[in-house]
Amino acid sequence: MELNTRQNEILDIVKENGPITGEQIAERLHLARATIRPDLAILTMAGYLDARPRVGYFYSGKKPIQSVADGMVDMTAADFQSRPVVITENLSVYDAICQLFLEDVGTLFVVDQQSLLTGVLSRKDLLRTSIGRTELDKIPVHVIMTRMPNIMYCRKQDTLISVAKKMMDSQIDSLPIINEKEGGLEVIGRITKTNITAAFLSLAEDHDL
Repeated sequence: MELNTRQNEILDIVKENGPITGEQIAERLHLARATIRPDLAILTMAGYLDARPRVGYFYSGKKPIQSVADGMVDMTAADFQSRPVVITENLSVYDAICQLFLEDVGTLFVVDQQSLLTGVLSRKDLLRTSIGRTELDKIPVHVIMTRMPNIMYCRKQDTLISVAKKMMDSQIDSLPIINEKEGGLEVIGRITKTNITAAFLSLAEDHDL
């Protein structure tokens, strides 16, 4: 990100005099407060400046890319989770395929009668099973699903960076977000590669990168 002349002048003023209010900065530049408001917003979002209510602006000492990195560390699964699509163990493969396309998702999470996670079904699992078979309505999903302990999952407080790494290492497209309960794991959300991409893109756009 390249700063213009006035933005560099504002940075110099804040470095030397911070914390300093927007009105005081405008006065030193012989400009109206409204004139420099967009510049202050850009410098703040880009990570050059920090602002405190009733205190003013001060130089953060961060480069924009460092500010973005800090933002990524703060992002959690809970902030960007989406609704999980859950099915029961005895649902047929045929009905699971219908559910997958009706919900437009890539993964289904399978639960038992206590609504606790027992398995995961991907598009690949369902495609592999459907090839060459005609009686899909007679095959329950628990026969073909991936079972515990081979299921990767995350918790709502996990950072998106750690979730993304887990997905990449396991070469999967989504993870269930779980809540630990007595006797097992309750599915309370899901995180997909699309969720993570959208989160990181929004952060980059906020910092004008």
